[in-house]
Amino acid sequence: MSDVTTDVFGGHELETPFASVADLLRRYRDRDPKKTAIVDLDGGGSITFGELCDLVDRIAARLKALGVGKGDRVLLLSDESLEKLLIWLGAWRIGAVICPLNIELNFQHLALLSRMVDPKIVLHHPDIDCSSLETGAPCIAFGAWRPGGEADPADQFFVSLGGPVDPASLPERNDPQDVSCMFCTSGTTSVPKIVVYDHAAYWLSGLSTLDILGLTEDDRTLEYRSFGWNSAQILSLMPFLQRGLTLHIAKRFSHSRFFEWIQKYGITFSAGVPTVVNMLLNKPLGYTAEDLPTLRLMTCSTAPLSPDQWIKFEQMYGIQLLQLYGMSEAGWICGNRHYKWKRGTVGLPAVHQEFVIVDGEGRPCPPNVEGEVTIGGPQTALGTLKEDGTLEPVRGTRVRTGDLAVMDDEGFVTVTGRTKDLIIRGGMNISPVEIDNVLMASELVVEAAAVGIADPIYGEEVVCAVVPKSPGSFTPEMIIEHCQKHLPLAKVPKQVHVCAALPKNDRGKVLRDKLRDLLTAGAA
Repeated sequence: MSDVTTDVFGGHELETPFASVADLLRRYRDRDPKKTAIVDLDGGGSITFGELCDLVDRIAARLKALGVGKGDRVLLLSDESLEKLLIWLGAWRIGAVICPLNIELNFQHLALLSRMVDPKIVLHHPDIDCSSLETGAPCIAFGAWRPGGEADPADQFFVSLGGPVDPASLPERNDPQDVSCMFCTSGTTSVPKIVVYDHAAYWLSGLSTLDILGLTEDDRTLEYRSFGWNSAQILSLMPFLQRGLTLHIAKRFSHSRFFEWIQKYGITFSAGVPTVVNMLLNKPLGYTAEDLPTLRLMTCSTAPLSPDQWIKFEQMYGIQLLQLYGMSEAGWICGNRHYKWKRGTVGLPAVHQEFVIVDGEGRPCPPNVEGEVTIGGPQTALGTLKEDGTLEPVRGTRVRTGDLAVMDDEGFVTVTGRTKDLIIRGGMNISPVEIDNVLMASELVVEAAAVGIADPIYGEEVVCAVVPKSPGSFTPEMIIEHCQKHLPLAKVPKQVHVCAALPKNDRGKVLRDKLRDLLTAGAA
């Protein structure tokens, strides 16, 4: 391994040596060309590894003919589809940078972020109007890829692919030190950040995922979240590339079709988020473990999962559930492993994350002492993109995450809250997550969140919002009585607001700031 490659991995030992997209796809083509590589559950298309290797080369050649070279940025605007991933892999094949911005952003934000990315070319779904983006780059629509069939009339990209490519005409490779992706964090009212990664960080994040899940080439995985999110990229896309397993994708989660997908395609692992776990718990469709023999693992990330929810889910479906913890700028921070887990925790630090919990002075905390999570190392992002095109560095710094956590004597980490979300009542620091977990333990509650609102005597007072499993099934007094059995008096909510839904961002995280404003204004 070269000095450059060694340096970019920061001395981390690689369980699987780095390989380029070109070399990986050729490896899987030679291993089993007829094996299914990707299945599009909504579009109905699929592709084998034999077809994929050839097609990605042709896409790469098409991009190259359009003037895209190593280091150039390809702005990709589309919902999730087979074609989106094909273009993604084609761009990586020649060392270009993929920029899969979230099309659900409001247009003003999307236009600003598109200009910041400064793309060489814009590839977009025909339904997306790119005429007002003002990037200065040519915009080309891509429709459905139809192997050997009639062209999609809305397609301007795949229809112009040439025939088989001479490997000598595509000597380019994506190297570990190359910039790989620019994606945006979730945004609500403020403009999201654009996070910049290199291939080394993605490779390490993928290896962390493999350690957590134990995936092999025989697995059949399911991803229904946006590949514009870091979580979907490192949980699903990277293991697909690193192991040559079969990846199933959908535009979004479907409550009515989820278990049908599992049964029809023999899914062995599926991504998960708390909203999905809650939905499957509170709106069961009659499926049991006997109906789902292939599905052995699901994950839950983006928000804390209470131990009671965890236990109920595993008992109802017989599927091992693993809570993970990560962030856009860092990849996986912690994760329960398929071989070692502890309910109520986010697991052990990720194998390639340089994880430290520190006190207010930045000193490492001993076990069982709460502090702030800090991260660092080569698995982190290079930085975030500023409006002037320069980077605000992340790599090479100790990043304070803003998350409070405790590590126990066995190394398992419990996230106790956010520094900005702490409720300070009469000088006492109260974690809203602790209260959330107690609320969620009630059989009457689907979702709940606690916040602190201003109080003239205590500074802040604990209040909460709860979503009932069925309308009118309880009174606020009943929820307060439930909390009194499990919490000290100072932590018991003084007000309970019953609401139809909690405010969330596009990744399902509760927006406590917005909830606090609503509760303060009495608008819940």
